[in-house]
Formats: sequence, C-alpha cells, structure tokens
Amino acid sequence: MFGNWLKTSILMAGIVALFGAVGGMLGGKQGMLMALVFGGAMNVWAYWFSDKMVLRMYNARQVDETSSPYLYNMVRGLAQRAGLPMPKVYIIDEEQPNAFATGRNPDHAAVAATTGIVRMLSERELRGVMAHELAHVKNRDILISTISATVAGAISMLAQFGMFFGGNRDGERPNPVLGILVMILAPMAAMIIQMAISRTREFGADRGGAEISGDPEALASALAKIDAYARGIPMHVAEAHPETAQMMIMNPLSGGGLRGLFSTHPSTQERVARLREMMVGR
Repeated sequence: MFGNWLKTSILMAGIVALFGAVGGMLGGKQGMLMALVFGGAMNVWAYWFSDKMVLRMYNARQVDETSSPYLYNMVRGLAQRAGLPMPKVYIIDEEQPNAFATGRNPDHAAVAATTGIVRMLSERELRGVMAHELAHVKNRDILISTISATVAGAISMLAQFGMFFGGNRDGERPNPVLGILVMILAPMAAMIIQMAISRTREFGADRGGAEISGDPEALASALAKIDAYARGIPMHVAEAHPETAQMMIMNPLSGGGLRGLFSTHPSTQERVARLREMMVGR
C-alpha cells in the first residue's frame, strides 16, 4: 500500500515537472510558470474527478441487482471474499471483451465490464476477471492508473497545442522545430510513465484475483480467451484515447502504427503461465 502511494506521489510530481519542462521549452519562464500551475491544478482535479471522467468517456452505465443481477451479485460476493467495500458496478456497451477498475480508494471504487466480456466468458471465467479487477482495488492500483490516464491525455493535448504558445518575456518566438519535437516527446514521456507502472501491477492483480476467486485456472482461461477475441474486435473509444488502455485487463488497442510501441501489458502467455504455476503450487 505504501509503495503505491509512493508511486502515485512520484507520478504526480513527475507530471508537474513534465508540464513545467514543456511550458518552459515552448514559452520560456512565463510558459513554465503557467504550465506548473496548470499541472498542479490538473493533479488536484484528477485525484477527485478522473474516475468519473473515464467512465463517462466510455459511456458506462451503472447497474444494480435489479438491472444486472448476474454481474452485480457476482461482484458483491467477490468483494465480500476480498474484505472490500462494495464498489459501484458499470456496464460498457462494447463488443470487445474487456474490463477495468477505477476510483481513488477502495471506499470510492468502481468496476466496469463490457457487454462483450459478459456474453463471451463462462461464469467461472468472469468471476476470475472481476476478481482481478477487485485485486487492483485492494492493491490501490486504481488511483495511479486513473490519474495517469487522465493526465497523460492532458499532456498530449498540451503538446498538440504547443505550436500555438506565444513567445517568452523577451519577445522571442518558440523555435518551430523545438515545438514539433515537444509535440512528439511529451506524449511519449507520459506513455513511458504508464508503462513503467502497468506491467508489474498486472502480475500482482492476476495473483490477487486468483486468490480472491480461489481459481487461478479460471482467470488463466479467461485471459487466453480474451486475448484471442479482443484482437479482432476494435474498441473505438480506446483507440481515440490510448492513454486509457493501461486500465484494461487486456490491451484494447489494435497495435497499428506507433501504438505497438506502447503496449502497457505483459504478454498474455506469461500471465497465463504464472497463473498455472500457482495451480502447481497448490
């Protein structure tokens, strides 16, 4: 738990520093000051509201035991096994099989699953997936995941509008070549931050999910099935907002172009192998 708070603090400090560096390169001292203020304000906003923004981005609709008893009761049972407060449960109307968790802490958490994953997986496999998401909640991965997705999107926007920044106090215009370089490097820096966080935490959530559900083989089977199907079914919101890809249980991006360089998940084969090693251990 302390480790994740430390990572979150380092991430937020890094985000502010990155904003300041981009602002300084594009607008001199005045640009740096403005970017630092904006970066700090963005961190505060992201802490309190980024989960709602991500859910709204995916048009997620909240469900309960009346509107979706199958999924809701499954999550409730798993949350009780994990010793967690009941999170809010959402459905996303997408054919691609996928799921994610969000929120700032276990008392303010939400889990979301696509209609595709609910239809495709068996009950046992879906339990494994939702247990994985609850492990993210229990490990407090959700805060850093959601903040990094939100702020990475903001950095990308800052870089895209970089060419419109004015000159510095000495009346000098920013170098257009430098501006283009920043437009390329700033989003890449944000994605690298996410990659450094995401890969190890997926292994931890796989192990934690297997322990919560008591069925490592079910999660291994679910991951293999999701990987096989998700590649051929695009998720348009994720393609438009690739900074959110690291929140999903499986990378939702097509991998075309530069996206292939920014894979935020370990290989499915390695994840499945580690889960099956848990079965051998048992």
